[in-house]
Amino acid sequence: MSKEYNLAVSSSPHIRSAEDTRSIMLDVIISLVPALAVAIYIFGLRALTLTLVGVGACVFFEWGYRNLLKKPSSVGNLSAVVTGVLLVFCLPVTVPYWIPVIGAFFAIVIVKELYGGIGKNFLNPALAARAFLFSWPVIMTTWAAPLSYSKFANIIGGADAITSATPMEALHMGKLPDATLLQAFIGEIGGSIGEISSIVLLLGGIYLVIRKIISPRIPLSYILTVAVVTFIFPKGGIDGLTWMLYNLLCGGLMLGAIFMATDYSTSPTTKTGQIIFGIGCGLLTVFIRYFGSYVEGVSYAILIMNIVVWLIDKSTLPRRFGVNKAAKGGAK
Repeated sequence: MSKEYNLAVSSSPHIRSAEDTRSIMLDVIISLVPALAVAIYIFGLRALTLTLVGVGACVFFEWGYRNLLKKPSSVGNLSAVVTGVLLVFCLPVTVPYWIPVIGAFFAIVIVKELYGGIGKNFLNPALAARAFLFSWPVIMTTWAAPLSYSKFANIIGGADAITSATPMEALHMGKLPDATLLQAFIGEIGGSIGEISSIVLLLGGIYLVIRKIISPRIPLSYILTVAVVTFIFPKGGIDGLTWMLYNLLCGGLMLGAIFMATDYSTSPTTKTGQIIFGIGCGLLTVFIRYFGSYVEGVSYAILIMNIVVWLIDKSTLPRRFGVNKAAKGGAK
């Protein structure tokens, strides 16, 4: 007498791993904590309160959308928390609190959930939201000078800090910033909340690589491409090495290359594709920085490359052995 078994078989590949989405996102959050700590030191407690607002809004909108449509809750996987942190990390500390709330709605509802939720979006939600928030260009380009806050005054009110130009604005004009390379490396510069300290972002990236959360292929190919191009083609008569180092350490390059470009849902799955993706991001970043009207190119470079990920994956998929062209095309 034979027995019948009801088995639900998912599509390949069938991988058994102790890692799940929640543990992966928890590692990403851990890797971002040092960058948040530096932001609080440089910009004051407003950096923390903005981050809490952004995270809370992302979690709320994801919970509300899925609850409204009677879908299983996905808040527990912590992906909304990561999106909230990365979204705020892309904003100036001077923005009003409603900015991360609107950004959270766009990131979670429009970019992520309307396409089916985590793993189905084709754009990075935090970067897409940042691009949308440039509908308020003055707010998004008002920067605080580092270490210019006064105690707790900037938590509730607007930007009580002294506004200043960022290093990227100087570089865009072919000049060197007032900050030294050491200041740029440790984070004593103006810029978005989470992008200022290259050293803590690099440490976070090393942690993720050691934990095997991300592959170094995309960050390395991205950063090395920017390094090579800026070294060969410096601006303003500045020596190549100095110009290259400032371009690597200032702006959103480290944050974008390590934490944005490596997003599982919006980056290639093949090894070759990941290298091509990183090189493309690097070339577009330099092109926008050199020739665009906006001083920074990281966000738009990654978003543009997100759009062509399907083509990169299609072009770099390994060949299936034993399948000839006639069979593949369905010829008889």
